[in-house]
Amino acid sequence: MAGIMGVGEDFNAVTPYDSWLDTRCEQYIHQLREGGEEAYIRLSGCPVTYAHAPKVLWWMRERPEVYDKIAKFVMMNTYIAGKLTGLRAPDAFIDFTQLHFAGFGDIQKLEWSGAMISNYGVDINKLPRIVKPWDVIGRLTPRQAALCGLAEGVPVVAGCGDQPATSLGTGVLEPGDAFDVAGTASLFACCVDSYTPDTGHKTLICARSVISGRWLSQAYINGGGLSIRWYKELFDKPGDPFDYDTLESEAVAAPPGGGLLFVPHFQGRVCPNDPHVRGSFAGLNWTHGRGHMFRAVMESIGYEYGLYADILRAVKHDLRIDKVIVIGGGAKSRLFNQIKSDILGLPYTPSARSDAPMLGCVLNAGYGVGIYPDIEAAARRMTRFREEIRPNAANTREYETYRKLYKEMLVTLKDIYRRLPKG
Repeated sequence: MAGIMGVGEDFNAVTPYDSWLDTRCEQYIHQLREGGEEAYIRLSGCPVTYAHAPKVLWWMRERPEVYDKIAKFVMMNTYIAGKLTGLRAPDAFIDFTQLHFAGFGDIQKLEWSGAMISNYGVDINKLPRIVKPWDVIGRLTPRQAALCGLAEGVPVVAGCGDQPATSLGTGVLEPGDAFDVAGTASLFACCVDSYTPDTGHKTLICARSVISGRWLSQAYINGGGLSIRWYKELFDKPGDPFDYDTLESEAVAAPPGGGLLFVPHFQGRVCPNDPHVRGSFAGLNWTHGRGHMFRAVMESIGYEYGLYADILRAVKHDLRIDKVIVIGGGAKSRLFNQIKSDILGLPYTPSARSDAPMLGCVLNAGYGVGIYPDIEAAARRMTRFREEIRPNAANTREYETYRKLYKEMLVTLKDIYRRLPKG
């Protein structure tokens, strides 16, 4: 959702896909902040981070010869849909569930902000039209139909972002329902019933849901799951890879917290944006072993989610978070789910569908062509769940100290991270 690419008039790629993991646009993040970050957040719902606006400015200033060839900046799903249906540049689109990442879009009015765009000299004609996620944007061409093994003329809808799709596919539809994406990026999101931009903490992203009148307030670690994989791969040997089950069995034996803290922001913090933050262990002593450290890595993601939940309650005073649905590779780990449940003090329920986001895409497409006249009812009917995990009250009390220390550590180490030479 946070990445973009440029296409020419013929809808062929002019640039490679500029991923959210590509941080070359850093200097333009500073420029956008200096131009008024609070106004930016009120407009878009998203803090200034590695998303479309700074990337557009990077292409415009750093690669002007390429920028001149770009007819439209589009997202990956737009490019794919365009190729399936034979779109040209004037037909390019962005659906409203992904508009928050654009930066130049007014997420409430669903229109481009002429004032914001003119302030930075961006050509508004290079930005796509804004559509509903269920809008039919074209039909399958004969060539693409043959390649896909489908019938010519099948309608193609705009589609929605990955997290709005996850919200649908996990049945997170009511205010207070939350979900956790335990994947490469670790994301925590909660459904709310009003637009709540986080201008104070500059941490939460407020995005439109596919469901009318619903919003998704969310934040993420750009490499939370990668931190877990990194730690596991430290012990891999050629021809004899180390397995997660062994690490997890060692982590189960370690006490909650265990006098140890870990920071999972290996490549900078996303929101609030700070490119200098790095990964860290704090509190190591001679008694700590491999399991203690692995548990600390998992706990760090729970502490980060705790920060998000606290900010969400501060921004949305009347909100009560009732439950968390978890998907992704990390959802397979009972220990990981239990740790996050204990830290947050909330019940955790793994989705029975590993393809929950895909189900959300199916529901959106079916709604767009009239198969599902009531998308909410269809979502409730199709979602399935595994056994609920309840928080351990004693562990929740123990983790409260660590939650506070984790928050303090991020602040305390900020200057050290900034001055630390890059390896």
